[in-house]
Amino acid sequence: MQELSCTSCGNRVLVEKYSPTHTSVQWLTDAEKSCPDFARQAAEGVHSNWVRTCPSLRDSIEEAARKGVLETDSPRSYPVPGRLM
Repeated sequence: MQELSCTSCGNRVLVEKYSPTHTSVQWLTDAEKSCPDFARQAAEGVHSNWVRTCPSLRDSIEEAARKGVLETDSPRSYPVPGRLM
């Protein structure tokens, strides 16, 4: 995963972009405390588990991918086929 900052608020997250449509984001801090969009929705009573994404962060990720700052073809590990215990 690559570290990336939101161009709107400066919040830092880890991002991995497997394809143009598949992006994985790992927050480094509590989203409701570090993201203005999540904080606003939390103040309105929407819990972060129900907030799908921050539009500003999504735009930052897409811009980084377009500029080549964020790799799009990162290798992905898949689970080993087998039975779940």
